Amino acid sequence: MQAVENWLIKITGEQYLWMVEVFLIVFAALFLGYLVNKLIDFLETHAARSSTVWDDALIEACRGPAVWGIWILGINMAMSVATRVAESELYEYVGPINRVAIIFLCALFLINLIKRAERNLVHPEYISEPMDETTVKAIGKLLRATVIISALLIVMQVFGYSISGLLAFGGIGGLAVGFAAQDLLANFFGGLMLYLDRPFKVGDWVRSPDKEIEGTVEDIGWRLTRIRTFDKRPLYIPNSIFNSISVENPSRMLNRRIYEKIGIRYDDISKMEMIVDDVRNMLKEHPEIDQNQTLIVNFNTFAASSVDFFVYTFTKTTNWVRFHEIKQDVLLKISNIIDQHDSEIAFPTSTLHVPDPIEMAQMSDANVPAG
Repeated sequence: MQAVENWLIKITGEQYLWMVEVFLIVFAALFLGYLVNKLIDFLETHAARSSTVWDDALIEACRGPAVWGIWILGINMAMSVATRVAESELYEYVGPINRVAIIFLCALFLINLIKRAERNLVHPEYISEPMDETTVKAIGKLLRATVIISALLIVMQVFGYSISGLLAFGGIGGLAVGFAAQDLLANFFGGLMLYLDRPFKVGDWVRSPDKEIEGTVEDIGWRLTRIRTFDKRPLYIPNSIFNSISVENPSRMLNRRIYEKIGIRYDDISKMEMIVDDVRNMLKEHPEIDQNQTLIVNFNTFAASSVDFFVYTFTKTTNWVRFHEIKQDVLLKISNIIDQHDSEIAFPTSTLHVPDPIEMAQMSDANVPAG
């Protein structure tokens, strides 16, 4: 280094030496950062060929801290040279700034690692059995919050602030904050209970019989849950609401039920037993009907305008669109069975019964009084 300095002094002169050193340091930092970025690109290409969750996460998490670390190190070295020559008081702050930079880069690495791991753990491309997205997001948020708070406390300690005093103030002021932010805390703990109990997760179709809430869950935050209704409107619900209402989760249904009442005419009541038997056999042979669930087809009611039988069965699928396709097929087949027995599906009718014939008296012209 001394030989290099002597060579630079001969070329530029001693008074301009620090400028050249600053330029070379900054240039070297930028060039080295570029090389490191290319190296990480190369490593990412090779890591993408494996199905391991953590190698991709580690390499991608290193990119920002590694490049930023080299640039910050170069800038600090350049600042050290400049402040030493200028005999500035800022030279005393170079050390603490370096320590803060190291803390910042470590926190950035951990946050990036948590984000990428969170994404990989729910992606079937990286893991054969993806974890529950809601749980992974909750754990990721907690870990990121822990990293950020820890980094801030360490930085405060570096600059001479007392952490113990801050913690004592937090204990005393926590009561005041709790009273001032009751709704916020209620929503926070409501979100925590959603993460722990998991009555639903992101992507589930949910509805509440107590409130006008129905749609697909898009996000579960610490304060709000966002649900996209079926007419594509976003619905933002405070998490504390879920502590006081019942929630249905149709996405976790095992089957979907077909429950229909069909009426035929009273004139066709003699064919009811055959129709019921044929409908039952049709359902037993239907490939989309779950034979392990309850299957009932029985004559049920003498109605006002019809004699009714009911169909009670379950489909194998829970998909809403596919269910209606199967239900349509079942109803059409029931209609065909009724037609095959020369019967008709009843509709509301009224019949007027006259007990005795009404005879109209024939009035002769003689009985008609003269006008």
